[in-house]
Amino acid sequence: MKNVRAKKHLGQHFLNDEQIAFDITDLLSNGAKNVVEIGPGMGVLTQYLVKKDCKTEVVEIDRESVFYLRLNYPDLEIHEGDFLQLDLKEQYPYSFSLIGNFPYNISSQILFKAFENRDQIPEVVGMFQKEVAERIACKKGKKRGILSVFLQAFYDVEYCFTVDEHVFNPPPKVKSGVIKLVRNSRKELPVDEKKFKRVVKAGYNQRRKTLKNAMKPFELINENEIADLLALRAEQLSVDDFIKLTNHVR
Repeated sequence: MKNVRAKKHLGQHFLNDEQIAFDITDLLSNGAKNVVEIGPGMGVLTQYLVKKDCKTEVVEIDRESVFYLRLNYPDLEIHEGDFLQLDLKEQYPYSFSLIGNFPYNISSQILFKAFENRDQIPEVVGMFQKEVAERIACKKGKKRGILSVFLQAFYDVEYCFTVDEHVFNPPPKVKSGVIKLVRNSRKELPVDEKKFKRVVKAGYNQRRKTLKNAMKPFELINENEIADLLALRAEQLSVDDFIKLTNHVR
């Protein structure tokens, strides 16, 4: 096993289990042509990605890791910097699969960026804090949140498996979860996307209240037609329910 160092200041816990690393990379679709890995560290996932029949590129912010990768993977295309700051269309003028053992402290931001660039990113395979992974995959219920709804509007999300703490260096205080997101057939929402986002955020910002109360800032049209939805809380609505609700906001 390669020497895996811990970069605590990056909020990352490095995986040191070869089988789990292989299992994560094996979740990528067979037809993936371009793959971008975020935060490869010392290459525990990278070693399997470079063996696949696809072009692999990595984004790494830590200089020591970049030095190690350049030494051990001389043909690997490495972007030294912050993924969140990248203009993806400029950096990668093609569609690509996104993969990584994502740093816990920016994992949600990575998913928001994937959501904003969804037509360029047909799939995401990633390891997250278990609670975050479960929330993203949750279809209905208390674990569900704003990002769950946004992502599930355009991706089919699958919770793949749980990873125990002891296979990381340093061990995190929580378990991790691996999820896979695959772009669905929805090209765009049948409602104004900005309005949809405002409605979802309003519902979850007052998640303990029914939507009738949470929607008070909005002017509703034909309110009687959505009385059943307004009697529920945000966590009880599906993506299609939120679309229907948005349709009734002036």
